[in-house]
Amino acid sequence: MHSHAPAPLFEKIDCLRLPVPDLEAGLAFYRDRLGHQLIWQTATAAGLRMPETDAELVIHTELRAADTDLVVASADDAAAEIAREGGRVLVAPFDIPIGRCAVVEDPFGNRLVVLDGSKGRLVTDADGMVVTDAAGAPQVEPRE
Repeated sequence: MHSHAPAPLFEKIDCLRLPVPDLEAGLAFYRDRLGHQLIWQTATAAGLRMPETDAELVIHTELRAADTDLVVASADDAAAEIAREGGRVLVAPFDIPIGRCAVVEDPFGNRLVVLDGSKGRLVTDADGMVVTDAAGAPQVEPRE
């Protein structure tokens, strides 16, 4: 046990990501049948509100594994710290529309996704669709 405990690395849960074979079928189930309000949507993913937290339920057609995304101050620093403390980096930090992301593993084989919102938040229209630029990249409202 450390005599001086470090500050916690994980700030909060960003989202629970669940794969679905078809986005409309996923929305029909999680939004229409289970009552989760749509926050944002792209062609391959949708963020749904959970009422007692600002963490989101994200359904997507991009990957085949469920995961939990954890917010950190810096994905690059978090990946380095996890590796330094006995874990390992599975996917080196990379850019995402809202900031940076990395996939790491703790010393016990648990896969964790760490991300930061260093670039800002996604911009959505009145229907919750993520606004994109001419090249199809999501628009981001910079952090203040």
